[in-house]
Amino acid sequence: MTKMIDKKYIEGVGRRKTAVARVRITPSTKGEVTVNDQSLKTYFVTPVLQDMAVASATLTEMNGALTITVKVNGGGITSQAAAVRMGLARALAKWKPELRTPLKTAKYLSRDARMKERRKFGLKKARKSPQWSKR
Repeated sequence: MTKMIDKKYIEGVGRRKTAVARVRITPSTKGEVTVNDQSLKTYFVTPVLQDMAVASATLTEMNGALTITVKVNGGGITSQAAAVRMGLARALAKWKPELRTPLKTAKYLSRDARMKERRKFGLKKARKSPQWSKR
C-alpha cells in the first residue's frame, strides 16, 4: 500500500463506447483539472459535461485536493466525459482504498458496455433492411 503513495501520480483508465481516458491524479492543493492540455471548462463546454467529468471527485469530496491531468481520445464528447469519470474513479480507488465503496455504489467503477452494433452484409444499417418491393 505504501508503494503507491510514494509515486508522483496515480493513474486510472476509463472507457465508454470508443472513448478512452487516461487520468492521472497528483495530490496537491492546486485543484486544477486539465483535459488534453486545456482547462476543463474549455474542453467540456457545457456545465453538465463538466459535472459528469469530475463527478467521482465531487462524490468523494476530493475536488480541491487533487491536480487532475487527463488525456482522452475517441468517441463523442459525452462518452469522453463518462470515460473521464470512470478513469478518475479508478485512480481514486487505487489511491485511497476506502473510497472504493462510495464509488462502487454510485456505479462509477463499472464499465458501460453498450456499443454501436456493427453493420451487417445485405442490410442498410445494423438491423434495417432494404425496402421490400413486390414487383
